[in-house]
Amino acid sequence: MKISEVTCKSVVVKSRIYGVDYAVNPYTGCQHNCAYCYATFMKKYTNHREPWGQFVDVKVNAPSILKKQLKTLKKGRVLFSSVTDAYQPVEAQYEITRKCLTQLEHASFFVSILTKSALVTRDIDILKDLSCEVGFTFTTLDETVRAQFEPGSSALQDRLHALKEVSKAGITTYAFFGPILPFISDTPQAIATVFSILEEYVSYVIVDKMNLYNTSWERIRSVLTNWNPELIPKYATLRAGTDYESVLRKRIAKAATVPVEYCF
Repeated sequence: MKISEVTCKSVVVKSRIYGVDYAVNPYTGCQHNCAYCYATFMKKYTNHREPWGQFVDVKVNAPSILKKQLKTLKKGRVLFSSVTDAYQPVEAQYEITRKCLTQLEHASFFVSILTKSALVTRDIDILKDLSCEVGFTFTTLDETVRAQFEPGSSALQDRLHALKEVSKAGITTYAFFGPILPFISDTPQAIATVFSILEEYVSYVIVDKMNLYNTSWERIRSVLTNWNPELIPKYATLRAGTDYESVLRKRIAKAATVPVEYCF
């Protein structure tokens, strides 16, 4: 893993994500190295030869740049983060996200955090003073599957414990169930289990299907080749089909025990 310290001219960008006004990305790259990551396009903005998931650029001046930008921005919803995980392992050392959050304590912006990391619990003291929500991503509740598809992320039990801790602290929490893994976490039973475990601790769940476009498919297929090659032809069939989305929506609607927002 190559870790580099860099400086940035801007750290807040306007977001094209529905319901989000701005995004703050304290890092470029991500140690979680998720097979299905849609942010691999960010590599073209770097000089790295390393594969995506094998490098992180730390924006060491992000907190001071954020402080300046906040003075000129219209109030709105800020997402941490859109093309990285603000609480990936390197954050434990650099605390860039924590320092950025302190700049938002009296700035009247709403902060939304989405992470796969239990490290977010470190910042409960700051989060309690913000207008905010904290979301945790779950693609599966099977630790073996998690280790294949998102090897650098927090273990599922650690993630679930963090969700409970944040919720117990009185901070609004939600879950991002996605991308739902075809033939793994998309069965009616698997979906129902996810909701039954999360319902006590989250206000709502955002769901998304797996993106099987060419770029992500190459990374996903590589994982399947080494782990479960029998799934490759099944995934290939999904790529060519058209009715999967409606089937998945029906399964989710039947199992949902809290409000659901769809990304597909």
